[in-house]
Amino acid sequence: MSYGAITKLEKLDSSASLTERAHLSIKQYILEGHLDVEARLTEDFFARHLGISKSPVREALNTLQGEGLVRIEPRRGAFLRRFTAKEIADLYELREALEVFAAATCDITTELVTELEASVARTCQYLAENDKVHYIDEDVHFHDLIVSGTGNEELRRVFDNIQNKLWLCRLQTYRLTSPDTPESHREVARALKERDRTRAQQIMSRHIRLVRDALLASMEEQEAEKAAAAELVSAD
Repeated sequence: MSYGAITKLEKLDSSASLTERAHLSIKQYILEGHLDVEARLTEDFFARHLGISKSPVREALNTLQGEGLVRIEPRRGAFLRRFTAKEIADLYELREALEVFAAATCDITTELVTELEASVARTCQYLAENDKVHYIDEDVHFHDLIVSGTGNEELRRVFDNIQNKLWLCRLQTYRLTSPDTPESHREVARALKERDRTRAQQIMSRHIRLVRDALLASMEEQEAEKAAAAELVSAD
């Protein structure tokens, strides 16, 4: 399988941690959609095009596995993480339950509201610039602020695990729902600022369900297209 436009991978300098730089470069390469879902991600490929040894690439791929972007199979290499429709539905259902609870219980401070509003502004900026990586990071950050505001470390741990697993899904939801996200975030921030927790919960629930439904509909459409293409091939 093709890795796509390798010119998107630039050699790294040694002024920063090579592992951190490799992690960011490979992550951005993945999120920009250069890799086919069946592509094998080899240490040799990334080491060669980043101009570094395989050791920091190996560590970067391990980090990406922990974030839920790739899966590493013994003696086979690394591949993009794939989810079934059922797995995605389950993850978003759990995410909705946790975030609606977080909106109901977070400590609404001036600092939290200020940070939420600043996050919305950055989200709009990244969307205007079509900066997928920073946009997705900021999307995650907004939701993390509310969950962290509960002060519940166990909730935060479970939520972080879900967010990591959904990283690759966010690449698809960027295309499908990014126009809705800034306004939904803005409404949640406004509701919390006004201490209208019920409205904040309603908006959060609606937002997460919209993202889930758009993603599942897109997956269903892709599967239908694959099935149609397979029928054409078999007919020939």
